Amino acid sequence: MGAILDLDIRNSTDATRGQPLAARVLARKVELEDALADLGPHDTLLRQVIETALATVYALMTGDLAHPSDVVARDLNRWLERNKHLAQERPRGLRR
Repeated sequence: MGAILDLDIRNSTDATRGQPLAARVLARKVELEDALADLGPHDTLLRQVIETALATVYALMTGDLAHPSDVVARDLNRWLERNKHLAQERPRGLRR
């Protein structure tokens, strides 16, 4: 039952479920920007992945975020789901 009712939410995407899409996207964007700022000089692969995710969301955040078109809303939602685990705890073997 514990696996089904996992109440330990560890990412802003799941924690903000039920809020407006714009708020969820902005919260995740800020989270990724903070993670990027905290990276060390040897985290090049993670840096590139985060930079790519942020570049993608910056391109999607044009126009009215409070009332995005159906296409933009769909793409923002896909971006959230695709990047919700990005820059979270790394496996022990990858930590420095």
